[in-house]
Amino acid sequence: MRKAIGTRENIRVLEEFESGGLRVEVLEYEKLCGLTSPHMAEDVYFMEKQHIRARQIALYLNNEKVTIERGAMSYFQGNIQMVSGVTMGNAIGRMFRGAVTGEQMAQPEYTGTGLLVLEPSFRHFLVLELAPNERIIIDDGMFYCAQGSVSVRAVAQRTLSSAALGGESLFQTELCGPGIIILESSVPMSEIDIIELNNDVLKVDGNFAILRSSNLDFTVERSAKTLIGSAVSGEGLVNVYRGTGSVWLAPTLKIYQSMHTPIVTSSSSNS
Repeated sequence: MRKAIGTRENIRVLEEFESGGLRVEVLEYEKLCGLTSPHMAEDVYFMEKQHIRARQIALYLNNEKVTIERGAMSYFQGNIQMVSGVTMGNAIGRMFRGAVTGEQMAQPEYTGTGLLVLEPSFRHFLVLELAPNERIIIDDGMFYCAQGSVSVRAVAQRTLSSAALGGESLFQTELCGPGIIILESSVPMSEIDIIELNNDVLKVDGNFAILRSSNLDFTVERSAKTLIGSAVSGEGLVNVYRGTGSVWLAPTLKIYQSMHTPIVTSSSSNS
């Protein structure tokens, strides 16, 4: 099964991860060779100069189960079965999570032994392995795939004002380990700052925290103790994280957003 991907000479394996019965390969297309017009060639030329390349996830299952974002499957081979992931017991919970987070309700589950390849994307893939009972909260639209041992659920912000003023959703997606998770990101890992808090406080001007430990307290506060102080600083309100845990910041998101150019996404993002 491994040769099915390796026979294409323009594909290389960027990273490889393994946990239990799951092996994950992050693939990258070194060139897109199927260009049919000068306009396409021009676009791809400048994309390659900026190291913008198509990437893809290959999942090797050995009597294992994975949950993926709806529409993300490209093809699979072997003794693998797909189920909707929705049962009578979890249908209401799935419907509620989909309504409040924007994620798909019926995220399909694939189980068995074989190869499962997901849709290519120009976005970046972040592959993490959660420890047992490790819980994280991720930004909207980042969920792409999770090992079967990982639970995925919607959690509410502690206060309505924090969600509204902080530019975040009232409900967010929480992932609980153990197991491997794969997230889609607009920025690469090299542009993410991981801030470790140890009974500490982190204040962020903007909503570019894409991931955090779910045990951290999140509030929205004035940047200074007084209204005048906040006005003088020019910052106004800031997102505040308190406690012990990790916060992943993507500061360059502000730069990309200021360019007013949409970031290319996979077909699954539009499903």
